[in-house]
Amino acid sequence: MRIRIVGAGAMGRGIAQWAATAGHTVELCDARAEAVTAAVDFVRSMLERAVQKGRLSTGECAAALDRLVPLDDPWAAGPDVGLVVEAVREDLGTKTEVLGRLEEVLPATAVFTTNTSSLSVTRIAATLKDPSRLAGLHFFNPVPLMRIVEVVPGAATRPEIPPALTAFVEGCGHRAVTVADTPGFLVNHAGRGLVTEALALLEESVADPAGIDRIARDVLGLRMGPFELMDLTGLDVTAAVIDSIWEGFRYADRLRPSYLTPNRVAAGLHGRKTGSGWFAYGPDAPAPAPEPPVTGSADRPVFVHATGSQDGDAVALREALTAAGAVVETGARPTSGAVVLVPVWGTTVASVVAEHGLPAARAFGVDPLPAAGRRRVLAVTPAADPAAARDARAVLARAADGDGPYPVSVVRDTAGSVAQRLLASIVSVASSIAERSIASPADIDLAVTAGLGYPVGPLAWGDRIGAVRMLELHRALHRTTGDPRHRPSRWVTERAQLGLALTEPGTSPADCVDGAGGTNAP
Repeated sequence: MRIRIVGAGAMGRGIAQWAATAGHTVELCDARAEAVTAAVDFVRSMLERAVQKGRLSTGECAAALDRLVPLDDPWAAGPDVGLVVEAVREDLGTKTEVLGRLEEVLPATAVFTTNTSSLSVTRIAATLKDPSRLAGLHFFNPVPLMRIVEVVPGAATRPEIPPALTAFVEGCGHRAVTVADTPGFLVNHAGRGLVTEALALLEESVADPAGIDRIARDVLGLRMGPFELMDLTGLDVTAAVIDSIWEGFRYADRLRPSYLTPNRVAAGLHGRKTGSGWFAYGPDAPAPAPEPPVTGSADRPVFVHATGSQDGDAVALREALTAAGAVVETGARPTSGAVVLVPVWGTTVASVVAEHGLPAARAFGVDPLPAAGRRRVLAVTPAADPAAARDARAVLARAADGDGPYPVSVVRDTAGSVAQRLLASIVSVASSIAERSIASPADIDLAVTAGLGYPVGPLAWGDRIGAVRMLELHRALHRTTGDPRHRPSRWVTERAQLGLALTEPGTSPADCVDGAGGTNAP
């Protein structure tokens, strides 16, 4: 197929490299001729590097470069062009002007696509003489490495275009997901769960950015913590995406932005590209502060308190500490010298202390969420005795596996602790995407793992915990905080009640009507 790519910036040149390598003839053009020259040189350097690394043969490199055709005039006639990819700057007026001019010179049979990441595909298409020919084709940077593409039909897009684009993308070696034309599409929308909740935790002084990132990496298994990620993406970009998606979904509580970001953006604290964001960067940046060492007495007796549904968590913690050689009390109440550890699930230590009459100075929360790495999390209330907290941390650091002590994060007592809050938000936002039919459950998990690098898709992640237990977590967070951002989604609630997995699409009304083509009947 012959493809015309308009826009030779980072996205356009990446798409050109990807498509030419896959065997398509690519016309690359831009309003600035020098941008096209620079883009072709960049693609050549990338392909030559691939040859040096053994990923591409010399012949394949030469053939791909032969298929890359620089155009001096973006508006030149192109009778053989079958696909247009618009990759100009993220501005509605610019995009509609480019596509409108292309419509005048290219054949009516050519499919038009826009690589917009935040604008409405339907609004862009509405400016064309034939809105039915346009769909969104949203790539991620760097295109050759980010093997996921969002196919976004607009309200008027012809029904045969999305499957044709899916076949094209997958024929070039990437995966495609079909997404409704909604604010943020799929990947950017799903990514709000992590960063908005991380900012909320920082607002509440639960932990500092480095502490939250440590827990995100070591407990949840994320490759990057949310604050590292914001610095990499650019806080200016992140804040704009957060605001646009929140506004686009009519100020949904689940997507509520933080008051922390506007001033940081105004101050130029955008992250890596400015040398300073949540963290400092560059040769003169101070080294990251080391994690405080574990002190206190690991031999102090410990009592593990169980509360109803947390009995299993309490048993697991008792067994782990006993195996590590800790002095674990077995009575009905703690002795006067013991520190009290309370596994919490969506609640606070303070509420358990008040309900069960535990010693406030010696009671601490422990997150029972199964850790992806070696880290435990201790939550302290304002009434905690610092010496008792140091001893509790030392006890939690004990390990029986010979790999050395556990690192133990100390955080402020909050409903659900840090990792639970982050995971609950990730699952909740993904569930709201599924219940709105913005994308299928399988596509949600595929796009998030490929586009955001999560260790598992958010719905599959929720299934690892279990729909019933995820609903308990959401309800407990909502009840404890009173914040509507934690309100359980219909998707999680129904599946917990009906014994379905969160990844299960379920039966729709159309599946129950003869001739509707349903496939989910039991």
